[in-house]
Amino acid sequence: MSPDQVLKIHNGEVFSAASVMPAAIEDFRSEVIQSVADGGRIAALFGCPNGDSMFNITAVIAHDAQAILHIITASVEREYESLTLLCPQAHWFEREIFEQCGLTPIGHPWLKPIRFQRSATALDSAEKPFKQPPMCGLADFFRMEGEEIHDVAVGPVHAGIIEPGHFRFQCHGETVYHLEISLGYQHRGVERAMIGGPNRRSIHYMETLSGDTSIAHAIAYCRAVEALSRTHVSARAQVIRGIVLELERIANHIGDLGALAGDIGYLPTMSYCGRIRGDVLNMTALVCGNRFGRNLIRPGGVVFDLDEELIKELKHRVGNITKDAKAAIELLWDSPSVMARFEQTGALTPQICNRIGLVGVAARACGVPRDVRQDFSSGIYRFVQIPVSTWHSGDVFARAFVRWLEIQRSLTFVDEQLDSLPAGAILESIGPLQPDSTVVTLAEGWRGEICHIAKTDSQGRWEHYKVVDPSFHNWFGLAMAMRNQQISDFPLCNKSFNLSYCGHDL
Repeated sequence: MSPDQVLKIHNGEVFSAASVMPAAIEDFRSEVIQSVADGGRIAALFGCPNGDSMFNITAVIAHDAQAILHIITASVEREYESLTLLCPQAHWFEREIFEQCGLTPIGHPWLKPIRFQRSATALDSAEKPFKQPPMCGLADFFRMEGEEIHDVAVGPVHAGIIEPGHFRFQCHGETVYHLEISLGYQHRGVERAMIGGPNRRSIHYMETLSGDTSIAHAIAYCRAVEALSRTHVSARAQVIRGIVLELERIANHIGDLGALAGDIGYLPTMSYCGRIRGDVLNMTALVCGNRFGRNLIRPGGVVFDLDEELIKELKHRVGNITKDAKAAIELLWDSPSVMARFEQTGALTPQICNRIGLVGVAARACGVPRDVRQDFSSGIYRFVQIPVSTWHSGDVFARAFVRWLEIQRSLTFVDEQLDSLPAGAILESIGPLQPDSTVVTLAEGWRGEICHIAKTDSQGRWEHYKVVDPSFHNWFGLAMAMRNQQISDFPLCNKSFNLSYCGHDL
């Protein structure tokens, strides 16, 4: 491909549509496959309309070591040769493109709906991918044949108050040969609802896109608005954003470790972590009145400031949480019965991690140091680096232990930033957005990389808005982790990933 067909940008850098020359689909396909083979990875791959019957397919390729994003696009009418067989990272993305746009990736191994969404674009296209609107959950599943082969179907309704999702296990006796995951029950049409914004509802769509990741998604969205409006966010607001983002990470990691303990009946850690998670959420509530951080992050900065009395109280609570979390969580590593269940359960290799494009804790637990805060740093993380926490075994223990490492380092970060909060304003006004422009923003949520792509029309309104939650990358990782495992290991493996249904379903 020629240099003008591959645009190189940084995280949060605005570019115009004219900056990217569309490539032939064959060249596009070759470039994406080669870029991933050379160490890049697909941060986003999506389609959007470009005329009556044409679509643009755009790839955002992240090159972590260089902190560079490559933007590549091609025009397609009805079909193209699939990337998936040579680039498994494209598997989930191509199914989404097929469902949303009606573009058929020829040769894709398993074109079934991702969200069972009733896409007007796909249903009205000349080559309809579905004869009728898909019904959620009604689909073909992989099948194995042979003696003692059986299916085990779980969900979409589960025991406990959790989100819906369907899991189909292909088993020989108690051994799982394949887990197929069928989602879509939480699809709300968030991306479509963003079109025509930004408006008063836009930020609320982002805060509720995945409720336990309200702060991270809000930050990614606000950075897109700020970049397109050329708005400078003060150092004080950036630090406050960093503090509450790490509190979100700490709360969820502590909750996950407690839930993992509960899955194997280890009650001391389960009980303590439930209470400690609440203590961390209450710290966020002290800042803004909401335990999940809603109504705090806004384009231009933050709405609520930290005064001296509040800083003193937050530091006191950080000290208590640090002490309590250490006492509760380190019980896990000292218990042989816990370690016997955690170690060598649901293990993934670094090769599989990179092949399917895992992000976040799931990647770092395979020894892959993939973290947006370091690789594509923005805000306070441009000046204060949190060490990337990794482990090498790729199993349930690794995914648990990486969480514990991150809890400790995030607590240290919060304590230090409360000591050095700079002076200044906390919220700047937002001007109009640049027309006919696009921006890609990455943020490291507690599950992993969050990617937002925002494109404006000639009036500076949202023409297209794309969100890639970390769960979109990682659900297939859970399926891979269950291969050749006992079916009784599923609750433990599932919780060690703890992926978002609604973040995936949008």
